[in-house]
Amino acid sequence: MEKNLEFPDLLRLIDERSTAFRATVAAAPSLDAQVPTCPGWTLFDLVKHLGGGDRFWAAIVGAGPADAPPAEALAARTALEVPREREALLAWLAASTRLLLSALREAGPESGCWTWWPASQSPQTAGGSARHRAQESAVHTYDAQLAVGAPQPLPVELSLDGVEEFLFTVCATPSAWPHKPTAFDFHASEGRSWRLTVDGDGARTTRIPAPTAATGEGPDAAGASVHGTASELVLYLYDRIQAASLHVDGDAGLLDLLRAWEPEEK
Repeated sequence: MEKNLEFPDLLRLIDERSTAFRATVAAAPSLDAQVPTCPGWTLFDLVKHLGGGDRFWAAIVGAGPADAPPAEALAARTALEVPREREALLAWLAASTRLLLSALREAGPESGCWTWWPASQSPQTAGGSARHRAQESAVHTYDAQLAVGAPQPLPVELSLDGVEEFLFTVCATPSAWPHKPTAFDFHASEGRSWRLTVDGDGARTTRIPAPTAATGEGPDAAGASVHGTASELVLYLYDRIQAASLHVDGDAGLLDLLRAWEPEEK
């Protein structure tokens, strides 16, 4: 069974994605370029969002276990002001990422902290926060690349971890599925698969064997199965690409129900 990315790998990938993001912004014709996957946002807005998020989570991780984000972190995020000049803006983003990485290193992966996913399958720890921030950094790097017309697939090791991270963190819930019980399978062409089961007990994800020519989908096939590269699956889950860009077996309409579902946590 494949293991999750180790904590040092997550920190390395956060740093690498921030570097790639900054390189994209540095080469962009204008900071006013529109970001198609973030309607209404410019590249400047995207830089502010990513850097502000790095600083926000640095404060959260640094505060340790808590029932809510630190008040000062919330206030700083609301009042966030960043440089308008490109070189200074990129320096600010680099400093923001360093603050996050420093806080994560000092805390260590098992240190508890507030997160917005208390009812999920992901831990409320610095390690869980690093895993999610790695995905945030990767997807927003894709957003920036798309804005300048040069989108690149997410790194394989990061996107393989990202499918599971999204399903564990964003989809898992104890809130009852309001439709007929079913399951959604996600198959990465790199050889890893997951099943999201939804029923009266909520939503939960497990790893499953990847289908082969001999086994196919099997007798307990999911209501809908989505096939693509790990990068494509992550981008689909984050609503960056549509299901039509992937191969879907079963009832594609179930995917619309899943995307429209807004569970109320118990």
